[in-house]
Amino acid sequence: MLSRVFCASTIGVDARLIEVEVNMSGGVPKYFLVGLPDRAVSESKDRIDAALKNAGAHFPRGKITVNLAPADLPKEGSAFDLPIAVSLLAVSGQIDTDKLEKSLILGELALDGKLRPVKGVLPMAVEARNRGLEYVLVPEKNGAEAAVVDGIRVIAFEDLKQVMEWLHDENSLDPVQVDLKSIFRLNGQTEILDFEDVRGQENVKRALEVAAAGGHNVIMVGPPGSGKTMMARRIPTILPPLTLDEALETTKIHSVAGLVEPGKSLVTNRPFRSPHHTVSDVALVGGGSIPMPGEISMAHNGVLFLDELPEFKRSALEVMRQPLEDGSVSISRARMSVNYPSRIMLVASMNPSPTGDWYDPSDEHGSTNIQMQRYLSKISGPLLDRIDLHVDVDKVGFDELSAKSKGESSAEIRERVIEAREIQSVRFMGMSGVYCNAQMNTKLARKICKIDQAGETMLKKAMNSLGLSARAFDRILKVSRTIADLDKSEGIQSHHIAEAIQYRSLDREGWLG
Repeated sequence: MLSRVFCASTIGVDARLIEVEVNMSGGVPKYFLVGLPDRAVSESKDRIDAALKNAGAHFPRGKITVNLAPADLPKEGSAFDLPIAVSLLAVSGQIDTDKLEKSLILGELALDGKLRPVKGVLPMAVEARNRGLEYVLVPEKNGAEAAVVDGIRVIAFEDLKQVMEWLHDENSLDPVQVDLKSIFRLNGQTEILDFEDVRGQENVKRALEVAAAGGHNVIMVGPPGSGKTMMARRIPTILPPLTLDEALETTKIHSVAGLVEPGKSLVTNRPFRSPHHTVSDVALVGGGSIPMPGEISMAHNGVLFLDELPEFKRSALEVMRQPLEDGSVSISRARMSVNYPSRIMLVASMNPSPTGDWYDPSDEHGSTNIQMQRYLSKISGPLLDRIDLHVDVDKVGFDELSAKSKGESSAEIRERVIEAREIQSVRFMGMSGVYCNAQMNTKLARKICKIDQAGETMLKKAMNSLGLSARAFDRILKVSRTIADLDKSEGIQSHHIAEAIQYRSLDREGWLG
């Protein structure tokens, strides 16, 4: 006898349909599991055996072969428990099989028959819809996540016994329903950080507003206690809200990484990832024997904050260069190659010297100019070229700290950022993969960022005096276009160019040689 059940496996942020085929024949009882299963899948037999008994069913006796097709694709994770169990029940005639051909089944089994949540449910539900399946059967805590996908009916179960009852009578449980509008509305009210808490630093807040308006990378350089980390953590509060497409794309990555909280459906707030400086290359950009997304991909459509940038391993920083440029990470292994999106806003902070302060000739105990240059040179020129804005952050004085008046709120700044992004969305309408000024390629930047004669003269002088690279030239054009958008100016004026040049302070000071 033969039975077939559909499940799925993730490859990158997408999924591929897997067929669980079970053949049972007479003879000495034996159990074979083939199709490149990993350790978690291979151990499923014992979990399934106990779960079946506790659900009032039995493990079939005979020679049983379970094949996970396609056989050349590695299978990993515990989501295969439930489909294998259902297929065993089907081949032994213990359940109705009418709905199996149009159902995708996912779930990990506990020994008592309860269903535990699994990762990667959202891309698997998308694949089920694309393959024309009608039902997606998942653990209860994965129900809201899968129900985000239109065009399928998601049934969520507490245990294996409920699954058996539903296969006998589909009216025993109703499909899971989610209200996306209410999800976005409720999540938008959870912000507790606000720029109004930041005292002083008006020039830095202006630079961060420009960075948020154009999606630009930014680095802040200043002594400890000047507010770099405080301001960085508030950047998501001034970014535009996620669109539905962005939320789905972001949730896919978090789902594959197992970061979606049980019972949650969508990631509706822009991600903010802040890895420790001891992070490895693989943890930062992704990888592993079975490739998984790294921090740079989990920050997709959000902010990746690298605090104390020179303390990160140089190799870890250098592997970010290509993802920052391309907006994606390609990971190749012998058996597969996957691609993870990494369209992020990189925010970095650092001290100007090993002692933490700027070079001061009058301070005999402070860092020397050579020590400061050596410390700053831990960041390579090519990586620095990919950071659009370099911002000096000074210490805040007593008068500013003790002022009773609050600064400008995140809501006020965010309103201007959204207006600038709306201008950009109209500008880039119909252009695939370009949503903000920072994502323009060289050809598009030269076409769109037209400057007048005064601006051209100013930029030429800056290029010659600072020795800027061609990439820095393009980034000055993009930043000046963003500044013009904030001013609601159709053209780029000379003062927009001047402000953009001001944001190349590391080039201007010549710190990196």
